[in-house]
Amino acid sequence: MDATESRLHQLFVLNVALQLFDGIATWQGHWVWGEGNPILHLMMTSMGVSLALVLFKAKACVFLVILRRCWRHPEAYDALLVLAVFYTSFSLLPWLTRFLLEA
Repeated sequence: MDATESRLHQLFVLNVALQLFDGIATWQGHWVWGEGNPILHLMMTSMGVSLALVLFKAKACVFLVILRRCWRHPEAYDALLVLAVFYTSFSLLPWLTRFLLEA
């Protein structure tokens, strides 16, 4: 594995971890605060919280695997970087803040 592929792989692992965190945090937070994503909320209402979350996170992880397999394209690295920043900014930090303030 060369340096470019190694960096992309590290971003891939970070993104999978962020998806797992988001799924668990959404599961926990849903019972207290509800769900803010209207599409996910509709799916949770129609098929149940667990199935909706598993399907949402599975879709995201399949997309990440596709990006990982495109390691020779610089856009794949950029996309994984943008996704990591997005999920850190709009999932990890808000959920951690919310959970810590409630504790």
